Amino acid sequence: MSTKFARVALAAALGFALVGCGKDEPPAAPPPAVAAKAAATPDGAIMASIGHLKTGNIDGLMQSVLPPDEYAKAKADYATEMNKEPASEEDKAKFAENMAKLTAPDAEAKLWAELEPKLKELDAQMAQQMPMMVAMGKGVIQSSIQQNQDLNDAQKLQASQAIDALGNWVTTAKFTDPALAQKAIKVVCDTARKVNLKTLDEARALSYEQAMSKAGVVYLGLKDVLALYGFSIDQTLDSVKAETISSDANAAKVKISYTLLNAPLSAESDLVKVGDRWYGKEMLEGLKKKDTAASEPAAPAPATN
Repeated sequence: MSTKFARVALAAALGFALVGCGKDEPPAAPPPAVAAKAAATPDGAIMASIGHLKTGNIDGLMQSVLPPDEYAKAKADYATEMNKEPASEEDKAKFAENMAKLTAPDAEAKLWAELEPKLKELDAQMAQQMPMMVAMGKGVIQSSIQQNQDLNDAQKLQASQAIDALGNWVTTAKFTDPALAQKAIKVVCDTARKVNLKTLDEARALSYEQAMSKAGVVYLGLKDVLALYGFSIDQTLDSVKAETISSDANAAKVKISYTLLNAPLSAESDLVKVGDRWYGKEMLEGLKKKDTAASEPAAPAPATN
C-alpha cells in the first residue's frame, strides 16, 4: 500500500475506532450517491466510515475520509509511491518463501508441527515475563502520550484509557493455547491463499483497485485472528455512537462514544464541510501540510570552500 494511503487508513482507523466483519472478500464501494447521502451530516460521515471499516472496504473508507480531489490525487499517486524504491533481491526471496510456505496444501500441518514444540516453553516465558513487559510498555507509551504536544487533554485521556484496556487484554489473552494457535494458523493460511500473490513483483504491480481489495482481505484476516484471542473488533465497531454536538454551515464537532475491550471511551472530532460532505478537519490539515512541504524546493546545500 502506498505511504499516503497507509497514513490515511491508519488515521481513519484510530480516529474513528478500529476494524471488523468476516467476509471472504471486501465488498465494492457503495454508489457515489449512497456515499454522499451517508456523509451529508457530520455524524453520518463518522458512521459511514465505521460502516466501511466493519466490512473491510478499504477503498470505501478512503472515499469517505478524503474529498474527491484528494482521493483522486492519492489514487493517481498510488503506483508511483508503491514503486518509489526498488525491492531488494533479499526482500523478493523472503516474500516468495513466506507466501509459498503459507499457501502450500499442507501449510497448516507444517506450521503447527513447527510451533507446537515451542508452545510450552513460550507459555512459561510469557507467564513469567508478560506482566512486567506490559507494565513497562504501558509506562513508556503513557509517558509518550502525556508529552505529545499535538494532543489535547481529552485526547490524552482517551489514548491513556485505550492503552490500559489493550494492556489488560494482552496480559489475559491465551496466546499459547494450542487449540487457539491451530485456529489462528488456519486463518493466516486461508488469508494468504485468498490474497493469492506469489511474488513481491506481483504485489507491486497491482492496480490501486486490486491492492485495496487485497488489503481488505488481509485486514479481515487480522480481525479474525484477534477475535480468537478475545479482541472482538466487531463488538467495538458495533458499540460506536456518533452525536453532533455543534454545527454551522462549515464546521461541526461530533462526540464519538464506543467500548474498547469492555472499557467505555469517548472522543470529540472536529469536521469541516467540503462541497456537500463532511470530513475530518485534522486529517485534511495534515494532508495539506504534507503536500505543502513536498512542493517546497529543497534547501540548497551549504557552499564548500
